[in-house]
Amino acid sequence: MTNAERLKIPPVAMPEQEPAERIHNVREVPLGFTPEMARTEAQRCLHCANQPCVEGCPVGVRIPEFIRAVEAGDEASGIAIIKETNLLPAICGRVCPQEEQCQENCTVGKSHKDIGQAVQIGKLERFLADWEREHHAAVVPRLPPATEKRVAVIGSGPAGLTVAGDLAKLGYIVTVFEALHKPGGVLAYGIPEFRLPKEIVDAEVANLTRLGVNFQYNTVIGKSLTIDEVRHTYDAVFVGSGAGLPNFLHIPGENLLGVYSANEYLTRANLMHAYDEDSDTPILRGRSVAVLGGGNVAMDSARTALRLGAHRVMVIYRRSEQEMPARKEEYHHATQEGVEFHFLENPLEILGGTDGWVTGLTVQKMQLGEPDASGRRRPLPIAGQTSNVPADVVVVAIGNNPNPLIPAALPGLQVNQHGGIVTNEDTMETSVPGVFAGGDIVLGAATVILAMGQGRKAARAIHAYLSSRSAVSG
Repeated sequence: MTNAERLKIPPVAMPEQEPAERIHNVREVPLGFTPEMARTEAQRCLHCANQPCVEGCPVGVRIPEFIRAVEAGDEASGIAIIKETNLLPAICGRVCPQEEQCQENCTVGKSHKDIGQAVQIGKLERFLADWEREHHAAVVPRLPPATEKRVAVIGSGPAGLTVAGDLAKLGYIVTVFEALHKPGGVLAYGIPEFRLPKEIVDAEVANLTRLGVNFQYNTVIGKSLTIDEVRHTYDAVFVGSGAGLPNFLHIPGENLLGVYSANEYLTRANLMHAYDEDSDTPILRGRSVAVLGGGNVAMDSARTALRLGAHRVMVIYRRSEQEMPARKEEYHHATQEGVEFHFLENPLEILGGTDGWVTGLTVQKMQLGEPDASGRRRPLPIAGQTSNVPADVVVVAIGNNPNPLIPAALPGLQVNQHGGIVTNEDTMETSVPGVFAGGDIVLGAATVILAMGQGRKAARAIHAYLSSRSAVSG
C-alpha cells in the first residue's frame, strides 16, 4: 500500500456506550477496537524513517514496529514490542494524553494539518494490551539470575510500578510498599471505573508479580515503618508517593458540610465503591453538584456525580474552553453526558444554610487578559457581575501538591517551594545518597506516562548506582 493510499484512510471510530445508557452505570465508556478495526487503523501509519512519534513518547515505545505487527495480524509480536519499554500498556492506552505526546508528532496528522487525523496510537496500544489479557498471553521476559541487592519502592502508582518492573527484569529483589489496601495509587483511587476498570490495574500488577515483585499493602512509610528502617534494610530506595495533598480555594464556606476535595470524592467512589448502592461507603448523592476546576480530575468528578444520581452537574471554570487543561476526549464525553460548563466564572464563596450544609455558590464573572506564567490568558474579574448558583454538593478539583509525609520524615531531603522532591533530572537521584524519586512527588500532579518516564530513568540510575557499589565492594 502506498503512502498516498494510507493517507486516504479516515480514522477508525471506536465504539462507545451511548450517553443515555452509560450515565447509569460505571462500565467503561469506549468499548475497544475489533481486530478488523485495529488493522484498518494500523494501515494509516506511514512508518516514517525518523519516527517522530517515538520522540514524543516519554518511555520510548517503538511505535511504528508495534503498529506494523497489528497491521500484519501478529498481536503477540506487537504486545511483546510494547512490553520491552512499557509494562503498563492497558493503562497507558486508556488514560495517557497521546494527543499531546506521540500523536501530536504524527506525520499523518501533520499532513492533514489536523491532529485529530493522527494515527490513534493509544487505541492501538489498548487493543494489543486487551488482546494479551483476553487470550491469557501475558508476556513474561526471561529474567537474569537474581542478585542479592534489594530495592524498596514507596508507592505503587505509575512511577513506582515502572521502577519495580524494570528493576525486577534486571534481577533485583524489589518490594513495593503501598499505604492503601490495593495497588495502583492514583490509578486505583483517582481514575473512575468508567475510564479505567480496576480489573485492568489488577491485571497489570499481576504481570509484575510474575516478574517477582513483592507488594506490601497497608504500610505507610514514615508511620508504619520509618524511612531509616527502610534505608537500613534495602540497598536503594525509590520514592513515588504521589501528589495526594489537595488544594483548596481558601474562600468562605469551604468547611461547610457537602464540600469535598476531589481526592476524597473520587477515592470514596472508586477505591471504596461508593457508586454501588450496596456499598457501606458513605457519599453524598447530591441532586445539584458543582465541580470547581477544569482539568481531567474535574471531568472525572463531574461524570462520577452523574453516575451517583445527580440531576444537574456543573463544572465551574474561571477561564474559557480554549484554556481548559482537560483532555478533549474527556470534555467531549462530559458534554455528551449532560454536564453543564460554566466558563469564565470564579467562585467567591460557598453558601450554606443555618444547618451547616451547602446550598450554593456565589460566582464572579470573569474576562481574559494577557497571558500569565502558564501561557494561558489570565482571568480578570468583571466589576459588579456576580451571581448565585444553587448546589447541594461542591467538589473542589483545582489540583494537588506532593504528599508531604516522606519529605517530612527524611532529614536532608531537598524539596522545592511546593513540597516536591528535588531530583537530578537525568538520574532522579535526590539529595540523599541512594534515595531516588519520581512521578507526582517530583512533578506535582502530572500524567501517567510522564510519571512512568521518570520511573524508567530512575530504574536505569538505580541499576548504575548499585552496580558501581558492587564493583567498589568487590
